[in-house]
Amino acid sequence: MKKTAFATIYALLFAGILCISADPVMAKDKKVLLKVPVAFGTHLPGLGDGILYISERLETLSGGSLKMKVYEPGKLVAPFEILDAVSTGKINAGYSTAGYWAGKIPAAPLFSAVPFGPDAPEFLAWFYYGNGMDLYQEMYDQAGYDVKVLLAGIIAPETSGWFEKPIESAKDLKGLRMRFFGLGGAAMQKLGVQTSLLPGGEIFPALEKGAIDATEFSMPAIDARLGFYKVVKHNYFPGWHQQATTFELLINKDVWNKMSAQQQMAMEVICKASVMDCFSHTEAIQGEVIRDNVNDRGVKIHYWSDDMLDVFRQAWGEVVEEQSKDPFFKKVYDDFSEFHENYSYWASLGFMPRPEPPK
Repeated sequence: MKKTAFATIYALLFAGILCISADPVMAKDKKVLLKVPVAFGTHLPGLGDGILYISERLETLSGGSLKMKVYEPGKLVAPFEILDAVSTGKINAGYSTAGYWAGKIPAAPLFSAVPFGPDAPEFLAWFYYGNGMDLYQEMYDQAGYDVKVLLAGIIAPETSGWFEKPIESAKDLKGLRMRFFGLGGAAMQKLGVQTSLLPGGEIFPALEKGAIDATEFSMPAIDARLGFYKVVKHNYFPGWHQQATTFELLINKDVWNKMSAQQQMAMEVICKASVMDCFSHTEAIQGEVIRDNVNDRGVKIHYWSDDMLDVFRQAWGEVVEEQSKDPFFKKVYDDFSEFHENYSYWASLGFMPRPEPPK
């Protein structure tokens, strides 16, 4: 099973970490303090606390040559300014998600979450054993950003949104003001939804004051922390727009290049371990939250009909066609599509179909 494989990989990664940390050569490396502003509060499981997994272990792993100090959103730089700040050297590192840079780089959201795209195992397979990481770095290099990118987290599927009333057809979406992320937001715009990309901390007040009618943000465990159920009671699944969502650690290129080979390897290994921890953690905690939403908070759970999923899929197809006018977007999307074709043949044989939910 997929989760068994993930547990095995996680154990192997830790074996590698222990070998690296035992090397006395690292004690001779020049010490580096990475000051890392984050785009998401570290109280949010998976979404924000993944960077803490790294920061709490990095000094030990590196034999004291690498340290990390984490700054909550807005404390050092604003979340949407992290990429520019790391690139210019205003800060030497930052933690965010590539989808936040859609206005700067059209292809960036493809490295964050792909509508009707991969779940975590397939996404990671493409990143690590396809062309994903090479294209990820190439994107920033080509766009003129002086950063080294490391994949640092991936989370379980998100919910598809929180609504005040049931959505029976595409007509019910038209005119809604909704917080929506990334390429899924572009697809929703095709259906007449007025989307905005609000940071997590601003969503609940916007719902409460009626500035937006609906929202999506993350997984059930995070949405519950933010209290959306207090205002809107209809929660929709599946998260067709974000079956898996990744997070990146950006390091200023000059800082990265001055690290020793062992320090760079330490960063790469700890980030891979963080990815596995993030996924395992977020997979583990969703079911109980959903039960609490239904049993204690009056939330009504919905699963989109096949007809509605087809509506979303068609809208997404229009977005792909438009976005593919950008050459690098097309290059990345075509590469992943080719990978997906081969992976799908394996997945069609290797895995069980979706089980029925418990009664």
